[in-house]
Amino acid sequence: MQPIGVFGGTFDPIHCGHLRTAFELWQELRLAEVRFLPTGSPPHRAQLYASPERRLQMVRAAVADQPSFVVDDREVRRSGVSYSVDTLTELRREYPQASLCLLLGMDAFLGLPNWHRWRELLTLAHIVVAHRPGWRAPTTGPLGEVMVDHGTGTIRVLHERPSGCVYVHAVTQLEISSTELRSLIIAGRDPRYLVPDEVRQIILETRCYAAQQEPAGC
Repeated sequence: MQPIGVFGGTFDPIHCGHLRTAFELWQELRLAEVRFLPTGSPPHRAQLYASPERRLQMVRAAVADQPSFVVDDREVRRSGVSYSVDTLTELRREYPQASLCLLLGMDAFLGLPNWHRWRELLTLAHIVVAHRPGWRAPTTGPLGEVMVDHGTGTIRVLHERPSGCVYVHAVTQLEISSTELRSLIIAGRDPRYLVPDEVRQIILETRCYAAQQEPAGC
């Protein structure tokens, strides 16, 4: 069975950088699918701007034309704070034999020691770190130990084992951030070509990121 990619995030809003990273990992790692999981109540973000339901709507619109991209709304439906370890535990229960690959960017990976029960993640899934060319994985500290104990340089192992490895993979880096994108929209500038057209339409119609909009209010 091909690995299942698990791609979580606030997606506030989802943009072309997210989609390009997911597409390259799906293609090059030969993933069966990439599951997009918009976060409901994230533990590490003090403030969200679009509501969980609106962010879910934007993610669905963004991936509608890619059959191998699947939207999973469990974290939006979950009451309380969403932790990755809980989501992976549920997915492991649903797919006991499958290889699960948690897809992370560099910044998320570097912050991993601050995550809830982070050391349990590798008992549930592989971790795939998408990075810009030239980046080097940590060699010291807790993450350095993880790389020594769990790092792998081959894609094959992601297909042969259900969990337990860390694989780093260079992807095309589109210099787009959700924070800068929100600022651009609040300033009245058009997000065309930074987000899919369907997402742009939702943003313009609902005014999710209008200057007067309260956080998580649309």
